[in-house]
Amino acid sequence: MSKVVTFGEIMMRLTPPGFLRFSQARSFDVVYGGGEANVAVSLANFGIPVDYVTRLPKNDLGEACMRFLRECGVGVDKIIWGGERLGIYFMEMGAVARGSKVVYDRAHSSISTIEPGMVDWEKVFADAGWFHWTGITPAISKGAADVCLEAIKKAKEMGLTVSCDLNYRNKLWKWGKKASEVMPELVQYCDVAIGNEEDADKVFGIQAPDTDVTSGEVDANKYRVVCEKLAERFPSLKTIAITLRGSISASHNTWSGILWDAGKVYIAPQFDITHIVDRVGGGDSFMGGLIYGLLTYGDDKQSALNFAVAASCLKHTIYGDVNLVTVDEVTKLMGGDMSGRVSR
Repeated sequence: MSKVVTFGEIMMRLTPPGFLRFSQARSFDVVYGGGEANVAVSLANFGIPVDYVTRLPKNDLGEACMRFLRECGVGVDKIIWGGERLGIYFMEMGAVARGSKVVYDRAHSSISTIEPGMVDWEKVFADAGWFHWTGITPAISKGAADVCLEAIKKAKEMGLTVSCDLNYRNKLWKWGKKASEVMPELVQYCDVAIGNEEDADKVFGIQAPDTDVTSGEVDANKYRVVCEKLAERFPSLKTIAITLRGSISASHNTWSGILWDAGKVYIAPQFDITHIVDRVGGGDSFMGGLIYGLLTYGDDKQSALNFAVAASCLKHTIYGDVNLVTVDEVTKLMGGDMSGRVSR
């Protein structure tokens, strides 16, 4: 199976133990994560060869981050080194009616000062068949946006399938351009795109009719319109998926997804996740599952979508950014086994 390449920023995540607030914290748990790195880890767990491309500082923290990726089975030999620091984000875990909070500390990170020409994309893509990026990367800096475009164009030139997660992050678009000004040029080259209930609205002004994401209920059929309008605006898109999260509380969500493929629409079963351990990385685990599903199930798009939704449902039970589940665990859940019985 051809290799998948992902590109973006990986950060150190610092989280107060348990459900402590920042004001209560006297220590922090350390994990590593970032949208595209999380996708890479999922794919590695599913047995898909995958390389992750980023820029890390040549210091002990950069080395520790690289070793984490290597331990997860991700190819790290395409990582470039340089810059001042590893980006950090602080995560306060929400519970019940109190939502989670994120504070970024990633200014002047190594990847924010990346420039075109630093990565030999032709070499990176030499044995690859798929390239994945997210809307987080071009939000970081002009340099990161330019390199992202450079990579996308080379991937298309070399015949790779290109996928993106729209991933709108309002707190990151601070370098002088809005997402709506930058993202269209990048997305126009993509074959596959995903987003959550709000991404298409925040980035392109495409909104599902009569929806309220804070109500705790989402109607999959109403997001058919979002997929169709995205396909109209970006004719290169062959496959579009939307994750559907019903936020009943910070601890209780419903979870499903819709897939549009060449005019046909598929809707996944809905899961009721009543005791969330960690929802960060849910969309990334969906993307990893979808890439695996599209590569594995061929024309069976329903199974590809169901795999993605089941994989990301399981992510909500795992602490940290990355989804540490196997294909067997996902297919078991796809088959309807939600018992959680001990495997002996």
